[in-house]
Amino acid sequence: MQDNTIFKISSKIKEIRKNKSITIQELADKAGVSKGLISQIENNRTVPSLLVLINIINSLEVDLNEFFEDFKTSQDQGPILVLKKEDYIAFEKEHAIGFFYKRILSSNIDNSTIDIVLLELEPNAERPMVETDAFEYKYIISGKVDYQFEDQIVTLEQGDSIFFDGKLSHTPKNKYKEPCIMLIVYFFDRKA
Repeated sequence: MQDNTIFKISSKIKEIRKNKSITIQELADKAGVSKGLISQIENNRTVPSLLVLINIINSLEVDLNEFFEDFKTSQDQGPILVLKKEDYIAFEKEHAIGFFYKRILSSNIDNSTIDIVLLELEPNAERPMVETDAFEYKYIISGKVDYQFEDQIVTLEQGDSIFFDGKLSHTPKNKYKEPCIMLIVYFFDRKA
């Protein structure tokens, strides 16, 4: 398995944009794309085409070689891969209050990308509805959460799970007294 650079790219775009004090709208205007697309890329909700990625990097006024210089793939680690919790990488998506993400593993498998994430939702954590270009699997490790879709709310408790097409507008809401911890697996299909 190799670490997936897609998620490293989105994090680096966001980091450079913030360090240069460029708004999402300013970057979108410069790159000739929508503000929503930049947000989706930065938040790992979609994978940009090569042309769009190059336009974004150029719009950040960063040399392509410089942008990718610290991207290294891991060497063959054999048939067993051990991941220690202290090595999970914290990251943020959207401007959501009470959402704490940690990336466990991102990897290419055949023509797909898999992203495995832990999400801790604090009590009263909410965010707007979102869509992703992935199929999503959620397993509730502890706590309770209401998963809201356009026309349906699904309540999930410890041990429950849900699988759905991320193109359906959705969001989790924790209106309960305890934090909810869930394991999330995103399946991005690159064949399309």
